[in-house]
Amino acid sequence: MPRTINSPKRLLRWASGIMVVLGAGHLLLLALMAWGDITGWVDRGIWAAVPLAVNEGSEGPTVDSLQNEVTFWAGPGSFAVPFILLGCLTWHLADRGIAVPAGIGWGLAAYSAFSGVLLVPSPYFAGVVAGVLVVVAARKGVRVEAERERDGSVIAGH
Repeated sequence: MPRTINSPKRLLRWASGIMVVLGAGHLLLLALMAWGDITGWVDRGIWAAVPLAVNEGSEGPTVDSLQNEVTFWAGPGSFAVPFILLGCLTWHLADRGIAVPAGIGWGLAAYSAFSGVLLVPSPYFAGVVAGVLVVVAARKGVRVEAERERDGSVIAGH
């Protein structure tokens, strides 16, 4: 089958690239903006990222502890790591000619659209594009497989 611009493999690679760039970009931006908080985790120990106990002897959380938690939930606890992993998985499956289910694309598009509406302006809407590319690739993949089966049965019938 000749390679086309709209081949399922190429669509999945574009979707994968968008997901990896969104996730990695988010982590990079956080590292640049909250470097002091992140290095503080190393100084105080990894468990200092989100302490389970409120500061003992105080009425409630301090501004520093809240900032620390915001940094965690905006970084390693955010969508960024799963986006990178999903992007890598999508790339891996595309290389093997395995279609990512359309439901994953619909879920990704819905999540990204909802999140983008809640956090405007935001690059979340690029996640909608990645989701739609996964859906289109899944649909094209099903048609390509059906054509292969039909062509195979025609050849076998001769």
